[in-house]
Amino acid sequence: MPHYRYQTRAAGGQISTGVIAADSALAAAQSLRSQGAQVLQLTPVAGSQASFKEKLAALNQGSGPSQRDILNFTTQLAVMIRAGINLRAAIEGISDQTPNVKFKKILMQIKGDIEAGKQFSEALTKHPKLFGPLYVNMVRASEMSGSFSKMLDRIAANLAQQIETRAMVIGAMIYPGVIGGLAVAVTIFLLTFVLPRFAAVFKGKEAVMPWPTMFLMGLSSFMVAYWWAVVLGIFALIGLFLLFIRTEAGGRWWDLMKLKIPVFKRMFRALYISRSLHTMGELVNAGVPMLDTITITGDISGNYFFKKLWESVHGSVKQGQKIAQPLFKSSLLPKAVVQMISAGEESGKLGEVLDEVSAFYAKQLREVIKTVTSMIEPIMIILMGSVVGFIAMAIILPIFKLSSMVK
Repeated sequence: MPHYRYQTRAAGGQISTGVIAADSALAAAQSLRSQGAQVLQLTPVAGSQASFKEKLAALNQGSGPSQRDILNFTTQLAVMIRAGINLRAAIEGISDQTPNVKFKKILMQIKGDIEAGKQFSEALTKHPKLFGPLYVNMVRASEMSGSFSKMLDRIAANLAQQIETRAMVIGAMIYPGVIGGLAVAVTIFLLTFVLPRFAAVFKGKEAVMPWPTMFLMGLSSFMVAYWWAVVLGIFALIGLFLLFIRTEAGGRWWDLMKLKIPVFKRMFRALYISRSLHTMGELVNAGVPMLDTITITGDISGNYFFKKLWESVHGSVKQGQKIAQPLFKSSLLPKAVVQMISAGEESGKLGEVLDEVSAFYAKQLREVIKTVTSMIEPIMIILMGSVVGFIAMAIILPIFKLSSMVK
């Protein structure tokens, strides 16, 4: 059984150290907590044997926090604050129940910053990869207004929507990828295993073979002989593409393609509009200054051209113009949406208008994803059928031609 060296703090504040034997690190921590002690440190003793199951659990716990972890933390924190528990104690309680080791460490760092006299929002800014500008600014606004628990509920709802939207978009992108991969696999199988079987039949008769057969036989011979080069070439192309879209010019081109690819452009446009307006609505309702709101909206939009649009809005508002004025000049937002934003500005109900419009586009995004998925299926079936039909034709045509010559 593995052993763990621990450091704990009793209710009276006394620090204790020692070694405990347990089936896993989690079991050791639970055993120590059951004795009324707070676990400060728990490390395996060198030379102790850990089971494969424990190693796997430790590996999973060592991964970075996910958006789901942030959502659970925010939801629990809102409930505990509403129950009257102070912020430091709430964070400590949540960290004790957090299975992710890295996230537990981050929460303890946040708790330490709060104990040192820093605001919660200021402590969050040290972890920008987990708590983005939208999260931090909404927390900062709640600290000024005194509506902390309600704001945490709004943040949690926003995170839940982001997770749902991300899952829907990824699901819509995975489906054509799987179908396309299957089509490529079937084509490779036909070229490398089926066509070579006919090579002996067609050998010496190249003069009477139709061009589709000659083309495919040549391609088949190449793939059989240089399959490793084909595999390396495919991975190289994928790697180069991923590297290219990470560059400034490549990312700009890819963002443009997302807005122009016939089947997917409606989905991405609805995604960017919904995300931008929802973010802006949350920040406006939270009382964040308008210039900061527009900057954060552009950063979170997720597309270079939408970010540039909001940067132009920021410049216009800074000069004293209305938000809707530069939006009317852009084709990225529908005119009806810009008109509603303008009406919200004039009536002083911009936050409510933005919430309603973003909810409409979130619903439209779900409908577009269903439409895109239903459209992709027949398109991929037609493509697969065309490829397989072309290969079958290339095999059958010479057989018919040879049969007629024999007759």
